[in-house]
Amino acid sequence: MSTWTYTRFELLRVFRNRQGFLFSLVFPLIMYFLLAGPNRNDHNFGGSAEHPTGLFAPQYYMTGLLGFGAMVAVMSGGARIAAERTVGWNRQLRLTPLSARGYLRTKILTGYAVAMFGMALLYIAGLSLGVRMPVGDWLEMTAMVLLGLAPFAALGIALGHLLNDDAMGPALGGGVSLFAFLGGTWFPITGGGVFVGFCKLLPSYWLVRAGAVGRVGVAWPPEAWLVLAAWSAAMVGFAAWAYRRDTRRA
Repeated sequence: MSTWTYTRFELLRVFRNRQGFLFSLVFPLIMYFLLAGPNRNDHNFGGSAEHPTGLFAPQYYMTGLLGFGAMVAVMSGGARIAAERTVGWNRQLRLTPLSARGYLRTKILTGYAVAMFGMALLYIAGLSLGVRMPVGDWLEMTAMVLLGLAPFAALGIALGHLLNDDAMGPALGGGVSLFAFLGGTWFPITGGGVFVGFCKLLPSYWLVRAGAVGRVGVAWPPEAWLVLAAWSAAMVGFAAWAYRRDTRRA
């Protein structure tokens, strides 16, 4: 089986998965309208007259829920890996000409395809509630989100090779929910202190921060790039180790 054939098969499989679409696409969209709709005129979200934030609620929630759905999408590749390990499908694939690199690349590409589809839906929803930015800012924000998903895609692959099918669901749901909470998906994380400092060490924080394009000048300071580079390197190494461990045992 060639890499292209397998990628096409995976894309068809993913886009026919109604349950996956519900959680990675529909759920963030519903939550967006529930949260941003009542605050569509709030241009000082999470602030006060004495401490203005300059946050436009629909734009903030658009990026926050975009990050949430995208994390689910790219980490769901790990859930598919765990399911394939359960039925022995990955062993069968290793008997084909498909390389290990092609196999893992396909899992990442399909996750990103679903994530980008969800991003497009949330962008349309954001526009309907008044989110307006120059085209360059939309493109820059999209690029940052896609880069910020790299450690989550690798983490999903690692967990898929370490956990069984039954454990993967709770691990995926709990992990994404925790990252989303500490990243500021549901409320702005501002100020200083130990808690804020800890949140800034997480890649999910900078996913949400990507929505600050055009508002604060530079959405990602050098600190963000260091955090994302460190997490990406660590998760890629973790995924490679988990893959080698799993294939040695098979």
